Amino acid sequence: MVNNCTINLYNTNDSGVIMIHGMIDLETLSTKPNATILTIGGVKFDPYSFTEPSQGMYHRIDVNSQTAMGRDVMQETIDWWGTQSALVRDEALGDEDRIDLKYLVKQINKWSVGVNVFWCQGPLFDYAILQNFYAQMNVPVPWNYWQIRDSRTLFSLVPRDLNEKRTGLHNALEDCYFQARKVQKVYKELDIKNDRF
Repeated sequence: MVNNCTINLYNTNDSGVIMIHGMIDLETLSTKPNATILTIGGVKFDPYSFTEPSQGMYHRIDVNSQTAMGRDVMQETIDWWGTQSALVRDEALGDEDRIDLKYLVKQINKWSVGVNVFWCQGPLFDYAILQNFYAQMNVPVPWNYWQIRDSRTLFSLVPRDLNEKRTGLHNALEDCYFQARKVQKVYKELDIKNDRF
């Protein structure tokens, strides 16, 4: 089990590389914009190198306070979680170490400091849900619309790697690490250079 954490709040990793890209992933109880959020993960990374993503953020969020404020739970999503392994289900759905909603907002905002580009695997899911959540909490989001990037679109630009191996599927933090590393790999394949700096 991964405990709630926010690691290394400075915007550099051990080798001094500035980490301005962030990857966020959610696990939820619905696919709607007002979904109840189970867990959130985030990592910061440099897409122009193979420097290991770092500054991991992972939180398990209080479910009852979300449903009390009317956030959505879909039976189809509950049924889908029921098809996952016991380990995956326990991590996503277990009651231990859940944080309150105001603390969640503070932790996301703190982690977002210094991030210029916010990635996810489908902005109409992760960032749509977070923006809906922030609006319900009456707090501005810590990003602008033009900072959002979609890793799924990027990944579709190169042939699928049939030898690709995954671990920790549907763990929000593990998914972030996987997706960030894959962004780095695709940037290299497409020879994308950092011409902005």
